[in-house]
Amino acid sequence: MYQFFTEPSNIHDKSVIIEGSDVNHIKNVLRIKPGEEISVSNGIDGREYRCEVVSLSDERVECKLRFIKEDNVELPNKVYLFQGYPKGDKMELIVQKCVELGVYEIVPVFMKRTIVKLDEKKAENRVKRLNGIAEAAAKQSKRAIIPRVNRIMSFREAIDYAEDLDILLLPYELAEDMEHTRQILGSIEKGKSVAVFIGPEGGIDESEIDALNSIGANVITLGKRILRTETAGLAVLSWLTYLLEE
Repeated sequence: MYQFFTEPSNIHDKSVIIEGSDVNHIKNVLRIKPGEEISVSNGIDGREYRCEVVSLSDERVECKLRFIKEDNVELPNKVYLFQGYPKGDKMELIVQKCVELGVYEIVPVFMKRTIVKLDEKKAENRVKRLNGIAEAAAKQSKRAIIPRVNRIMSFREAIDYAEDLDILLLPYELAEDMEHTRQILGSIEKGKSVAVFIGPEGGIDESEIDALNSIGANVITLGKRILRTETAGLAVLSWLTYLLEE
């Protein structure tokens, strides 16, 4: 069954309206007809609204609300990925796969060892594209929300943003104590917000590690093998999903 998102104001007691780019996709790409059933979410409350398509125009799809599924497919913890901005199109892969794994928000970060240089206009366009990828991945994986890709932040801005979160995890290639890592991850209580900091190619600079330690980051290891920047965040999210999924 196909999944779509709409604004909360478009969901009523007995009807649901879909507007925007999804209309063309529903009508002309998927060729969904009146009478077919689709799934709709508002991206906020975690509910799945099962609907029957009633009519299609160029501007909107009108549906009849059949029932509401209360099963929450989201993780009980909001996981924020602070990703050191990588080269090439790696950020697109990171966004797509982390959304599939349940991330709540992704914050691209320009760190000391970040190689990529973007002016303000290019940065805005890149974030817009990444949010489009997040939306597509949310639909494919039947997420109840569309995880946000925040604006690209400096490391200092990222530190300030993460400081209000409950738990900070810092995977570090020189960390060795796997038992300590198991204890840290296993002690995360459901409902707590979790920040995960991943460095770009070349890793996190020691001065950045000191700054994260100063706000209470938990240094963990992901094993004896060195993971690429596009793999490390996925590894942490996979572990958290295994431990926290209800």
